[in-house]
Amino acid sequence: MPSRLYHGRMPEQYAATDKRTGLEVTVTGNFPGHPQDRIRIARTTNLFTRLTATILSMEQESDRREAFVAVETQMELAEALIRRDMAEVQRLLQETLAKMGVSPEQMREIEEEIRKRLGDLGGGFSLGGPSPDEPPPDPPPVS
Repeated sequence: MPSRLYHGRMPEQYAATDKRTGLEVTVTGNFPGHPQDRIRIARTTNLFTRLTATILSMEQESDRREAFVAVETQMELAEALIRRDMAEVQRLLQETLAKMGVSPEQMREIEEEIRKRLGDLGGGFSLGGPSPDEPPPDPPPVS
């Protein structure tokens, strides 16, 4: 296991325990000093702990695996959205829809319906790649 460098500061810890099951999750690191950041760390850790405990309490092994995969995918999607990596967001959405049995053609139809109802989403975002009725984007300028 690689060593962790904390830049001269002692790491802090936040532990969350699920009251129903006793499952405990501990987060260790250098936390920001702002109280709102610390509240968000606590709330996120509590939610993750409760979610994990709920999944672990499922009786069927196959249900547990399916639930973990669903949560992992949603967390990957959230992380990609936070990083504003729209290519990764698109890939994860396509993967999720494919697992649900939605074909690429159905994805295009869904996207067209969303565009009709909400207007153009902008930013080049799409569920299934470029729209057939849109011209390709201009290449980036050469510096």
